Amino acid sequence: MRMTRYFLPLLKEVPSDAQIASHQLMMRAGMIRQAAAGIYSWLPLGLRVMQKIERIVVEEQTRAGHLPMLMPTLQPATLWEESGRYSDYGEEMLRITDRHDRKLLYGPTNEEMITDIFREHVHSYRDLPLTLFHVQWKFRDEIRPRYGVMRGREFLMKDGYNFDVDQDEAIHAYNRHMVSYLRTYERLGLQAIPMRADTGPIGGNHSHEFLVLASTGESRVHYDAAILDLKLKDAAIDYDSHDRCAAVVAEWTTPYARTEETHDATVFADRVPAGRRVESRAIEVGQIFYFGTKYSEVMGATVTNAAGQSVPVHMGSHGIGVSRLVGAIIEAHHDDRGIRWPLSVAPFQVGLVNLAHNDTGCRTTCEQLYRELAGLGLEVLYDDRDESPGAQFASMTLIGLPWMVAVGPRSLAGGEVEFTERASGIRSSHPHETAARHLADRIGLPPV
Repeated sequence: MRMTRYFLPLLKEVPSDAQIASHQLMMRAGMIRQAAAGIYSWLPLGLRVMQKIERIVVEEQTRAGHLPMLMPTLQPATLWEESGRYSDYGEEMLRITDRHDRKLLYGPTNEEMITDIFREHVHSYRDLPLTLFHVQWKFRDEIRPRYGVMRGREFLMKDGYNFDVDQDEAIHAYNRHMVSYLRTYERLGLQAIPMRADTGPIGGNHSHEFLVLASTGESRVHYDAAILDLKLKDAAIDYDSHDRCAAVVAEWTTPYARTEETHDATVFADRVPAGRRVESRAIEVGQIFYFGTKYSEVMGATVTNAAGQSVPVHMGSHGIGVSRLVGAIIEAHHDDRGIRWPLSVAPFQVGLVNLAHNDTGCRTTCEQLYRELAGLGLEVLYDDRDESPGAQFASMTLIGLPWMVAVGPRSLAGGEVEFTERASGIRSSHPHETAARHLADRIGLPPV
């Protein structure tokens, strides 16, 4: 993509209403534009990142055996009245009435709707287990939307719902989701800690939040520092194995990690050595719930079990904030000059800069490199604007592409071009004739 043909409205100054790094950088890098309080338009650069995050989320859900679908943003109020949550949910729910005076709501979540779909079509234990998910825009009328996409009113979310014949199978679904989420966050370049959490308006008594440590986070957390050393060891985990999933979950949930609502200072002190006790702030990027038969009993979602008995299904729900993750990744990966995207979610992998537009050799080499890099399957943003080298470097550094290739008269006179790795800042020179192949080898394929 050539910058002269791209829509990238960069800002030199930090917007006055942007309080945290991710909000500031997303505005300055031309990723979003505010339409109303807590509601944003996603501009081309921001949309590319969000779509890459969504792709990884969906891939890991389908890898775990979960089935994608799509439910509407507007839901009939009658379903929520049936479950008892229509009046209980509070003012965050946006309630509206259509021209026929039918009550609707802009869905903040989908437990009622998915239960209604299930009860109409599934009636036997032979059709279980079943997990359905979708990626859909949600709306919650936050009283004080702030921090850009981190605490907006409209947001893109993956929410999934499992249906199982009994508690044992439902706990396996819970464990399976935890493992799939841990894999997802690792692929996104994040270390997300699963912490015992309060269930809130979703209900139930079993829940974990996934939190990314950040000084700007709204959640206060308490954890054993040993959890930061954990990594998923089995990339090819068998999601059908109850024992294997349970073992991974046990490893990640045995170290003490709690949100403020579930923190017990006495237990913390007893279980964690003083040198490993950490109190911090963090950003919530996902949550999983097991709530048993809370919705199925009220709404009549039953199946016939192996003994021929009609029993309410056991359920859970699981959410990842896709749009919020854009901000969370920036909070975890930035410096005082701009964003530093992990390769897996970078809007482009390579930024190509022509430092002398009036130089025929530089122009010819850039065009050749642009074609070669794209031909090797790399995503390239070519800064072909007639700007000063300083302005070009500043722009590429701000938007944070993992690699920058600079072509200038001095280096080209020696037959070379310059690479800069954004994460480390390390520069190196390479022969321009083999530069594209060398960079492709350095980048390789995104982790799977």
